[in-house]
Amino acid sequence: MTGVTGVTGTTAATTAIAAATAISTATGPAPATAISTATAPATATAATAAAAAAADGEAGGRVLRAGLIGLGAMGRNHARILSSLDGVELVGAVDPAGDPHGCLHGVPVLTDVARLLERGIDYAVVACPTALHEQVGLQLADAGVCALIEKPLAHTSEAARRLVAAFEERGLVAGVGHIERFNPALQQLRQRLEAGELGEVFQVVTRRQGPFPHRIADVGVVKDLATHDIDLTSWITGQEYVSLSARTVSKSGRDHEDMVAVVGSLTDGTMVSHLVNWLSPLKERFAAVTGERGCFVADTLTADLTFHANGAVATEWEALRAFRGVAEGDTVRYAFPKREPLVVEHERFRDAVRGGSGSGGIVTAREGLRTVEVSAAVLASARRTTGVLETGALETATPLEVASAVITSGSPSAPGDHGHSPVRLAEPTA
Repeated sequence: MTGVTGVTGTTAATTAIAAATAISTATGPAPATAISTATAPATATAATAAAAAAADGEAGGRVLRAGLIGLGAMGRNHARILSSLDGVELVGAVDPAGDPHGCLHGVPVLTDVARLLERGIDYAVVACPTALHEQVGLQLADAGVCALIEKPLAHTSEAARRLVAAFEERGLVAGVGHIERFNPALQQLRQRLEAGELGEVFQVVTRRQGPFPHRIADVGVVKDLATHDIDLTSWITGQEYVSLSARTVSKSGRDHEDMVAVVGSLTDGTMVSHLVNWLSPLKERFAAVTGERGCFVADTLTADLTFHANGAVATEWEALRAFRGVAEGDTVRYAFPKREPLVVEHERFRDAVRGGSGSGGIVTAREGLRTVEVSAAVLASARRTTGVLETGALETATPLEVASAVITSGSPSAPGDHGHSPVRLAEPTA
């Protein structure tokens, strides 16, 4: 690939792209070994596209060329949005299994990432299995291409740090697909919390459950689903996790956990609680924030936001008090515009790429890293909880300490006061 210049002004590598990556997600989860090592020669196509991009002048005045990697369940949704997104042209998608669902409508289906890069793309959406995010992301960064990577950012904290470093060092825009941030109910909730409508926040409680997703096999419920709740909790409150305890259960016969219960605290002392599983026939997406003036309840399935005010009117009817309490306050369900979250996510990322920075309201790779670190602490805490002792007494789970968002050197922390060395999760050095 020769002379490809991204919209951020970063020049792509002038040598051929090696170790092209083949992503298969169309019929189910792909193994992490589905990697093609073919070397793609530089082509006139990429050079022509780059020359045309340079001739167009300012990035904001031209159509961005986008690629898609992975045509699984989420990839097909991305294809639907990219095909009609203003100011963006979907020029190719990667999936060795092709497009059996017919979601691309004539857009070329390619077998590896290198061939997609030959088409001279400005950015790519990465919707392949989580285990392949690092390899694909690093290949895009090496080519000077911006990326919107589906959540979680990577399968491990170390891999996520390498991705953050790769994109930041090259000045490329990298985002993470934490789609719940763009749910209108949660956006309304965050605005109202920022405006002080709830007063002091005491607690955040989330429940996320639904049927078993056969398409997911490379991670468990913590990294696939609980990462939603971890990210939205930090985002709506503006606070970071400082400690947590967790318990997981595996019932499906697979290597990864199917259920998780988490309790923890944020930097301002707010208590958090998350219940997540993918073994329930009931599909639920619930988030409640309780504070000094009442409680906000968000349903992200219906994008509804309701406020329950503290009791203000005494209930004099004795029989009714047993059901509704001694006092009642107003209950309000808000009306506001409701746009599809995935459309908003894509619009924000498109605008960020045009602006050449991580601005524009996207979930940055560094924010995605923090969520991966917290999810790793959840799994570490669960591993340390051994359950019932031989004496029959329940062993107390020791909370793990989560380092603040301040960038540190990443050196090991001193042992804490909990009877073991606490796990501290530091962000990578700037």
